Amino acid sequence: MTSDSTRTIVHLDLDTFFVSVERLHDRSLVGKPVLVGGVGDRGVVASCSYEARQFGVHSAMPMRLARMLCPHAIIKRGDYEQYSHFSHEVTDIIQSSVPVCEKTSIDEFYVDLSGMDRFFGSYKLATELRETIIKKTGLPISLALSTNKTVAKIGTGEAKPNGQKEIQPGTEKNFLAPLSIRKIPMVGEKTYIMLRSMGVEKIKTMQEIPIELMEQVLGQNGIVLWKKANGIDHSPVEPYSEQKSISTECTFEKDTIDVAYLKSMLVRMAETLCFDLRKKTKLTSCITVKIRYADFNTYTMQARIPYTALDRVLIEEAKRLFDKLYQKRMLIRLIGVKFSHLVQGNYQINLFDDTAGEVRLSQAMDRMRKRFGKDAVLRAAGMGINVKSAINPFTGK
Repeated sequence: MTSDSTRTIVHLDLDTFFVSVERLHDRSLVGKPVLVGGVGDRGVVASCSYEARQFGVHSAMPMRLARMLCPHAIIKRGDYEQYSHFSHEVTDIIQSSVPVCEKTSIDEFYVDLSGMDRFFGSYKLATELRETIIKKTGLPISLALSTNKTVAKIGTGEAKPNGQKEIQPGTEKNFLAPLSIRKIPMVGEKTYIMLRSMGVEKIKTMQEIPIELMEQVLGQNGIVLWKKANGIDHSPVEPYSEQKSISTECTFEKDTIDVAYLKSMLVRMAETLCFDLRKKTKLTSCITVKIRYADFNTYTMQARIPYTALDRVLIEEAKRLFDKLYQKRMLIRLIGVKFSHLVQGNYQINLFDDTAGEVRLSQAMDRMRKRFGKDAVLRAAGMGINVKSAINPFTGK
């Protein structure tokens, strides 16, 4: 087993991904402040260029405020289908080049190159991988190499834009010390405010705080934060597989040809799976609908879609696939829905004006479900339908 001190972990992050894809299609955007997101007052900023960030603009900011801060910015509505396409292209390049790859979002990856130094310099290999991605896709990408995921991720942030960095074994604490505590993954706004009230601004200060005090103030999270601040992170790179999926299916007590009932069942299934996706902060880019007829012949149909976790998008796609699949007009014994090609991610999908309110509605419904149970809030089309998952979510077993 490889010890933590000899692990070689690379973190790769596509720079301002949505903006970079837009610039591939329109070179006049290069060097200018660009915002990708909803173009109306209800929209939000999904991505922004470094030129726009200089004016205080950041992702997830209301577009209305972003336009006030940077009135000369160029606003693009965005094409999530194109972004998904480039994400898959980069994924294919990485997976074909390294032994272990973990895809944590549509634009972010970890690679484990432990042991590769005896055959080929790890940093040289990482450099060549980055150069290959840039050459084949035209997209800027930054990377950092270290002994663990936390330090590598923070290193990538320091290497941006479109750069790379190597943090040598044994130098992790010194590298982190002068940086802001905001750089540590999992330091959100509330945690930052609490730490600042304690006089903690730089990572060096957190390194010097007794771990017992961190636990007393922040509980178990305090221990995790202290370890990250000290460059300690034992978490492995989890091999990424496009086969990761969640699914549910239902076998009817009595075979049916009631299309209205079948579609209601599909709505309920898709809604349940969407909630599971958002609860795990995951997105899907592939949906499959399954039908088993009374004669036990089974058929499936799938579609690749832009990464999403929105009920409306996935429910409509499930119904569309059912309409294409259900051609025999025979009695149906079983139907099922599966979401696959999952990646970590949340509401980066607020690209269009009409989704900002919808996302807020989904979030409000999810809060009620988490508090009162999955069935606390249902769409009218799926009410009265009981869905039980036949496959354990996210394990495929």
